[in-house]
Amino acid sequence: MQPLIDFGISLIIVLQRMDEWVYPVMDFFSQLGAQDFFFLVLPMVYWSIDAALGLRIAFILVTSVFFNTIGKVAFAGPRPYWVSSHVRALWAETGFGAPSGHAQNALSIWGTVAAFYKKSRLTAVCIFLILMISFSRLVLGAHFPHDVLAGWLIGGALLWAFARYWDDAARWLAEKTFAQHASLAFLASLAVIAVGAGVYTLRSDFQIPEEWMKNALRSGEAPDPVNLNDVFTPAGLIFGLPLGAAWIHSRGGYQAQGPGWKRALRYIVGVIVTFILLEGLGAIFPRNDDLISYVLRYIRYAVVGWWLLGGAPWVFKHFNLTTS
Repeated sequence: MQPLIDFGISLIIVLQRMDEWVYPVMDFFSQLGAQDFFFLVLPMVYWSIDAALGLRIAFILVTSVFFNTIGKVAFAGPRPYWVSSHVRALWAETGFGAPSGHAQNALSIWGTVAAFYKKSRLTAVCIFLILMISFSRLVLGAHFPHDVLAGWLIGGALLWAFARYWDDAARWLAEKTFAQHASLAFLASLAVIAVGAGVYTLRSDFQIPEEWMKNALRSGEAPDPVNLNDVFTPAGLIFGLPLGAAWIHSRGGYQAQGPGWKRALRYIVGVIVTFILLEGLGAIFPRNDDLISYVLRYIRYAVVGWWLLGGAPWVFKHFNLTTS
């Protein structure tokens, strides 16, 4: 592992000698691969562009987030600027580095878009975005090259699995009742918590090396890589998203139809309510490292997941925001 780290440090130092105007460009591409960005894109696609594509993005995104969270804790890899004081921390993070979540999510999501539409020009754009998002992580000092490669491997595996089994899973689930959907979603979320808690328990006594901490603090962000909140967030979504999808399906389904102004209005209204749920419940619920806080975090993200795929579409249909 040390040779990979040494090679990565040398490469990043060279990349960071580029002109200063490059850094805002790299920051822009990194923003396009951030989880927060995708959680803004997801409702726009599902509510206002193409519900079928949005559904795929929702499930591959939350699956990717979970695998990345577990992978980071399992590998416990440092960030480049934690290891070397010669690397500039142009994008600070508190969690472990490997695998790169940006590279993994970019390949998963933009790969899903390319596979869904199967248009050569769009595919070229998606490939360009994947490469630039991944490259930006090196320039900004957030990841080693092997972090990016690991992210691509996991993202590629998820992309293949979703493309291969999505239709089979959809046919199997179509035969289930809403109660069965809810039960399966809840059990899946419990499995996520069990696996996540197990991996985090193995790292519970991990001590950040003094040199890593010293270098990391130059960025103003202290590392906090073993935090169970990161498990309960995807667990809540893994319950709430399929619950919402099954609920709206039981009420006739949802299609992103209607004129442009209605599509725009749906997105604006939906995002406002999403923000209220996230920040409002976040302000009310405690955010401590204890069981009650973890359970309430799970509930908060389950509610948000249900709203994204079920509650919001029902409101749109109820107020005739999906008709021509």
